[in-house]
Amino acid sequence: MLDAAVAWMNGRGNTEQWGTTPYAQKPGAAARVERYTTENTPYVAELDAVPVGALVLDDGPSPQLPIAPAGEPERYVRLLVSDRRYAGLGVGAALLAHAVDETRRAGVGLLRVDCWAGGGGELVAYYERNGFTRTDPFLDGAWPGQVLARRVG
Repeated sequence: MLDAAVAWMNGRGNTEQWGTTPYAQKPGAAARVERYTTENTPYVAELDAVPVGALVLDDGPSPQLPIAPAGEPERYVRLLVSDRRYAGLGVGAALLAHAVDETRRAGVGLLRVDCWAGGGGELVAYYERNGFTRTDPFLDGAWPGQVLARRVG
């Protein structure tokens, strides 16, 4: 799904968000995916027993990013990806709703996510449509990012 996401973004002219190299060929990609599935909490969405999306929850943002700690317990969406062949079916929204439920179930009141803020802000707007509010913009080198938060209760 990650390689297909890069190809899909590139096909739309977006070469800045994840670059042009297939995800699996990026240095450290295999180790990163292994950490996502062993050190974090992964969830896979399926449709008729076919994986169509994935979400990874953590207790905070990536330490490699210039994002300030929340100052309170939180859950953090470290990865959200969906199979573009199933676009329009609400896979990402369902995974985000599951993240809200898991955050609430853990007794935590804050769910945050960061995303690429370039390209006219389409991804930021996607998270806003799913109940998140912009908090802190950031730069990772020249890469523009946005942290968004959602209170759960």
